[in-house]
Amino acid sequence: MIKVYEVKTKAELKKFINFSNELYKDNPNYVPPLFFDEIETLSKKNPSFEYCKAQYWLAYKDGKIVGRIAGIISFKYIEKWKNKYARFGWVDFIDDKQVSKALIETVEQWAKDNGMEGIHGPLGFCDLDKEGLLVEGYDEMGSIITMYHYPYYKEHFEELGFIKDIDWLECDITLPKDKPNKVLSTIAERTLKKFDLRLLEIKRIKDALPYVDEMFELINTAYKNLYGVVPLTDKQKKTYTSQYISFANSDYISFVIDKNNKLAGFALVFPSLSKAVKKSNGRLLPFGFIRVLRAMKHNDTLDLYLTAVRPEYRKTGVSAICLEHLTRNAIRNGVTHAIGSPQLETNHAIHSFWRFFDDVRIHRRRRCYIKKL
Repeated sequence: MIKVYEVKTKAELKKFINFSNELYKDNPNYVPPLFFDEIETLSKKNPSFEYCKAQYWLAYKDGKIVGRIAGIISFKYIEKWKNKYARFGWVDFIDDKQVSKALIETVEQWAKDNGMEGIHGPLGFCDLDKEGLLVEGYDEMGSIITMYHYPYYKEHFEELGFIKDIDWLECDITLPKDKPNKVLSTIAERTLKKFDLRLLEIKRIKDALPYVDEMFELINTAYKNLYGVVPLTDKQKKTYTSQYISFANSDYISFVIDKNNKLAGFALVFPSLSKAVKKSNGRLLPFGFIRVLRAMKHNDTLDLYLTAVRPEYRKTGVSAICLEHLTRNAIRNGVTHAIGSPQLETNHAIHSFWRFFDDVRIHRRRRCYIKKL
């Protein structure tokens, strides 16, 4: 018999977080989340709780944890998109359809009790959280900014009445060995001159800090029409500054500044931490922190995180400036591959970037499912 219990204590929250590590412990492509990051996201410390409510559940069978799920209601999403949809996320379960059914029915009932008319996911509290069910690319190494799922998840969800709402694509990009694409470099150079732009010289992380607020404003502007996105709050910006910028490598921050010293566009890339985090099972102590520091300094793979351009500079080549600059630094540092973060299949502007590389393949696909209640 399957029993589903609400997570109420810190000890239960730790079990909720650790369940995925147990489920995928023998899977070579699973990358565990950073434990401290999960705690921060799922606890009331998360600034998203300014406009969200959430509840978490664990499923038990014969006294053993066999599944988990989170239910989230974003009131800012409902206000902006006019859809009374709840979200589900942090969903994992053994290959037992009674378990997945019990979890989904629990979050569906919770959504109905809160006046919701539909449910979609996997999604997080906001667009910068992990999202999308893995539906292709099970034999590819994951990353710390994405979730891994077994192939049977897809069948479970579809049998429970969920249908595709939208997909995200992830690309594996082989970088050139000696220099960036000639056309890319030409576009970047011409754009810098034509619009009187410059690349911010970033020798240390603190050189970028004066422009971080503008960076998040660009994200709010550039991403506002993307699937399910709501504006980041001031508290969220502060939190993400600590999470992202503080751990960045200055070689992989590209800020383009205009003649008025305003941020025209940016790209933020990180050395891949997947292998380092996997070896430490998501823990920074006692030795995980050392592995992460080494990976940040010496790495042949990059994870592409965020990019955005001010509306007045769209289609001008600002993105090419960032891409050319980051590619040049990557080549100098011996980087051979870059892994794109999940991009909506409908985001053709982002997909067009990859035309400047000779060897690009879509290696993972993620799906947001939806079901009307």
